[in-house]
Amino acid sequence: MDLDPALAALRPLGGFFVLRTVVDQERSPGPALPTLAQAYEEPASDVYPFSLTFRVRKVERALKAPEPRIAASVAQLGLAARLWSVALGCAALYDRVPDLDPRLLRWDADASAPDDLWLTEVRPLPAEQGRIADTVLVGHLAPLAAALRTRVRLADGLLWGNAASALVGAGRELGRQCRAQGRTEAASRAAELTRALLAHPLLAGTGTLTGTGFRRRSCCLYYRVPGGGVCGDCCFPRPPRSSARGASG
Repeated sequence: MDLDPALAALRPLGGFFVLRTVVDQERSPGPALPTLAQAYEEPASDVYPFSLTFRVRKVERALKAPEPRIAASVAQLGLAARLWSVALGCAALYDRVPDLDPRLLRWDADASAPDDLWLTEVRPLPAEQGRIADTVLVGHLAPLAAALRTRVRLADGLLWGNAASALVGAGRELGRQCRAQGRTEAASRAAELTRALLAHPLLAGTGTLTGTGFRRRSCCLYYRVPGGGVCGDCCFPRPPRSSARGASG
């Protein structure tokens, strides 16, 4: 099935999968919002609304995070989940993916979660594993990681662990919804792509996938948020004691 201009097949899947497009004129952000390409390239000192630094500080305030790197990790995890959800959802339901070039995606850094993205042009591409990896991992998550590391101290293992966790989470949710709708072929496609993408050199070694369960080898630091705990795929079975904190970042 070819991509439709509104990517309507994604809408029943929920917020992380929905992608606004150029046909959504009523909620068009216009040229005021930056593209993700601009967000990745901006200086770390920029704190104007809609910048990457602004987003990290917004998340930091919302979580009452005790240090900026926790907020940066959570912000990166959220954006990674959005990108993986859109790419996997389109691949499974359309057998096509839209060109998600960072220059085509506008981003509202001041929006609540999940991240608000708006695609300015729908360009269908083959739903190939390599194409998806180049689009999401190389085109987005690598420059995003580099940009965040200029702002806060974050380990590569943490950032790529976040990327892997977001991938598996998106694939699991997509598979669950597809099976609930009787779309077993789409569910199988989602699982196949998730396994293949997890073997990419940037994600290889980030964790172990068993069925739909994933155990990562790093921690996103969410346990350090007041009232937070460890995630379901965390390397820690329970929140580390204070003396051990910092080792996972």
